[in-house]
Amino acid sequence: MIAVMKTASGEVTLTHRAAPEVGAGQVRLEVSATGVCGTDLHIAADEYASEPPVTMGHEISGMVVEVGQGGDPSWLGQRVVCETYFSTCEVCQMCRAGRRNLCASRRSLGSFEDGGFAASVVVPALNLHVVPDHVASEDAVLFEPLACVAQCLLDPSRVEAGERALVIGPGVMGLLSIQVALVAGAEVACLGLASDTRRLAVAERMGAAIVTEAESEAYDVVIECSGAPAGISAAFRAVRRGGRYVQVGISGREVTIPFDSVLYKELEVSSGFASTPGSWRRALDLVSRRQINLSGLVTHTLPLERWEEAFALVGSADAIKVALSP
Repeated sequence: MIAVMKTASGEVTLTHRAAPEVGAGQVRLEVSATGVCGTDLHIAADEYASEPPVTMGHEISGMVVEVGQGGDPSWLGQRVVCETYFSTCEVCQMCRAGRRNLCASRRSLGSFEDGGFAASVVVPALNLHVVPDHVASEDAVLFEPLACVAQCLLDPSRVEAGERALVIGPGVMGLLSIQVALVAGAEVACLGLASDTRRLAVAERMGAAIVTEAESEAYDVVIECSGAPAGISAAFRAVRRGGRYVQVGISGREVTIPFDSVLYKELEVSSGFASTPGSWRRALDLVSRRQINLSGLVTHTLPLERWEEAFALVGSADAIKVALSP
């Protein structure tokens, strides 16, 4: 099969490779689509840890076509999405506390184990979730980023009803954060760049007020989704005294921030790395109850052969979410 891989020499390329075997406790997914995440760009640029050679892609939507020895045959034919870790140690303090995302031995799809930029992928059956009937397979690639947003904002809750919330960066993580904050009952504003016209229009249709600059100390909670140094600085200015700062975006590099604001304003600073089984359940529940709408956010779906074009579209003014499909 063809696959988009990061090679041992550090390059990203389209190559032919053998389909992996299905072991006990595993299933094979026929990939419907896999979202191209900003993390994939960080992996390509050596800004995020990986262990090449490895097939990239972790926002996977597909159908179960093979079940490993002793597995549950009822999975066959199911449309599913999957949690991103391939394995964790299961015995460390973090795993035992239900925080497998923080296991130091965690091996994730698309970075340390083969991921979804291919015709098929082998994943643990333990990590599967059935896609609700009303969600298209293409849109289902957004469950993984939504689970990450749930990890940042809902476990525990960082946004309360009646609060003023500012989301910085109207990319897909920002647009999902807007929806989650609105469901929590907040009054939500969104800050972006002049080039974010298309994304800001979507944010406005979702119910967010669009602001051109962050008013100083005006928001109870600021959700930083851009990962850009300017966005991070704006977030520290915008959050009120005694407020909450939530980091969702990845910078991929060291940044200089006004960290004294944490002390002077007595800020609560939090984040969330990847996702947990609990945040996946929250994401599935929000979509199943139709409180979160994933439709329309995937603006480009390209074949694997056009992966370079897909990578270039990520972050562009023309795209919201980009996916690759075999």
